[in-house]
Amino acid sequence: MIELTESYDYQKLLKRAKKEIPDSLSTGERFQVPEPDVTLEGKNSVIRNFTDIAERLRRDPQHLLQYLLRELGTPGTIEGRRVVFKSKVNATQLAERIREYTVSYVICSECGRPDTKLVKDGRVHFLECEACGAKRPVSIKRAAAVQEGPAVREGAILEVMIEDTGSRGDGIARIDKYIIYVQGAQKGQRVNVKITRVTGTISFATIAPPQ
Repeated sequence: MIELTESYDYQKLLKRAKKEIPDSLSTGERFQVPEPDVTLEGKNSVIRNFTDIAERLRRDPQHLLQYLLRELGTPGTIEGRRVVFKSKVNATQLAERIREYTVSYVICSECGRPDTKLVKDGRVHFLECEACGAKRPVSIKRAAAVQEGPAVREGAILEVMIEDTGSRGDGIARIDKYIIYVQGAQKGQRVNVKITRVTGTISFATIAPPQ
């Protein structure tokens, strides 16, 4: 009789727990991180789908970037939805580092689910699971600052999103603090451009062939 009661109570608790799990966590859908779309631009390596990866992991792109910079030992910057590393980086190496980040800062070590968030309690950061409630401390470190020249400089070839149209009909793109006027570009286009002139935070460019 005791065993029957314990079994009954367990089944009740199990049903209650399943009801409280949001549909998005109980579908059993396999969690997959997008493979980095890596290309070379001269001496630089570019992850073209960097923001897509950060959104899939539900993490701040800057946090993911700082991890990669520290692990790879190279400077880099976010430009639109992509990241540009100031050195040649192997695509396999990048994919491996992103997987390591996912294990350290996304996946719950108790239930194995990706439904987690980073929270701060005092000076300590924790990985808190929204599926099972588990919580563990994580180390948050920033990459050492590296002095680099600006990404927007004369002669540089960059991939940009045309966000607007200027009064003279030129497309307008933005990277960090820079406003880029692109001759012949239309709003909504994603194009490669070559920077022809830089004046303060204003720069001018022409459309360049795909890399």
